[in-house]
Amino acid sequence: MELLHKTINSYFDVWLGPRDPRVKGWLLLENYTPTFIFSVLYLLIVWLGPKYMRNKQPFSCRGILVIYNLGLTLLSLYMFYELVTGVLEGGYNFFCQDTHSGGEADMKIIRVLWWYYFSKLIEFMDTFFFILRKNNHQITVLHVYHHATMLNIWWFVMNWVPCGHSYFGATLNSFIHVLMYSYYGLSAVPAMRPYLWWKKYITQGQLIQFVLTIFQTSCGVVWPCAFPQGWLYFQISYMISLIILFTNFYIQTYNKKASSRRKEYQNGSTATVNGYTNSFSSLENNVKQRKQRKD
Repeated sequence: MELLHKTINSYFDVWLGPRDPRVKGWLLLENYTPTFIFSVLYLLIVWLGPKYMRNKQPFSCRGILVIYNLGLTLLSLYMFYELVTGVLEGGYNFFCQDTHSGGEADMKIIRVLWWYYFSKLIEFMDTFFFILRKNNHQITVLHVYHHATMLNIWWFVMNWVPCGHSYFGATLNSFIHVLMYSYYGLSAVPAMRPYLWWKKYITQGQLIQFVLTIFQTSCGVVWPCAFPQGWLYFQISYMISLIILFTNFYIQTYNKKASSRRKEYQNGSTATVNGYTNSFSSLENNVKQRKQRKD
């Protein structure tokens, strides 16, 4: 195994240059093999998990889902706060920030971004809960692609560019995850579901996040500093892939559903009273149905 580690590390060193010595010896960062193995295991569970659960009853997981989502909400809030304060303390330049001019603030950013990298491993549980609850329709190409790639990308980021211009996307993503995991935590409580209205806006926020990250990353290309240009081009390419996939998800999830509801209304399936839509009655029935629905 040691020989394998040395071979892989020497290949990466030739390909990407010397690593940042500030993260030498940090948990999971010394060698790529553990990150790769975790990713392969994740993909195997995504493939085999639904087959294993096919003839089994779904698990509720309600209690652990509340705890899990609350934990990730708090972790995301911590990372967002620490990244914002670290950037302000280091006087980071929005247009381009290298990895060695922020002083002690750079180390603060590096420590937080390690937690950000590690959180991508924790977030594999999102998919495992879908499998256990037999919500297989939520295990989409977008979902698996995003989860599987982020852990690997951030292993490389942490070893070569663990601060500087790398902070921006992680900061925005941490903020979006505060909203997202708080939503999922509350939705695990059936009584709260009728009052959760902001799921659609989370997806809109993610799309805005990707566009802003492309803009900020492009600034480092137009007004370069000592931050490696190759990483900037890769980040732009990856953000474009996410915009394409998330846009497709948004259209399939929200625009088509809205179109379907309009057709139902035109066909007279919406209840009316004296020529007016009985919105209150319809809402009341929906709330009752949601309350009666079980996990």
